[in-house]
Amino acid sequence: MPATPSSRPSRWPWAHRIVLSIVGAYALTWGLSALAVVALVAGGVAFHEAEHGVLVVAFLVYLGVFMWAFAAPRLSQVWLTVGGGAAVSMAAALWWQHLLMR
Repeated sequence: MPATPSSRPSRWPWAHRIVLSIVGAYALTWGLSALAVVALVAGGVAFHEAEHGVLVVAFLVYLGVFMWAFAAPRLSQVWLTVGGGAAVSMAAALWWQHLLMR
């Protein structure tokens, strides 16, 4: 018996999860990396040393977030964690950086 359009599973949730895991993991890693670099520079580490050290760890963070995005049971949980974490960490890094520049 041929499958009707209503009986076929939608591909949207998988496509959504794939795009969210790639872009969201990148955004969260970027935000956390920026925050870590600012924290290290505020602690007295040279900028390029802080940047290189953080970027080594950032690959592992990206990989972990990317895999977790597929393992998480609910897509809303992924959106909240990845989107919220990225927004908060980027905003905190930007705010802290402006404080250091004064």
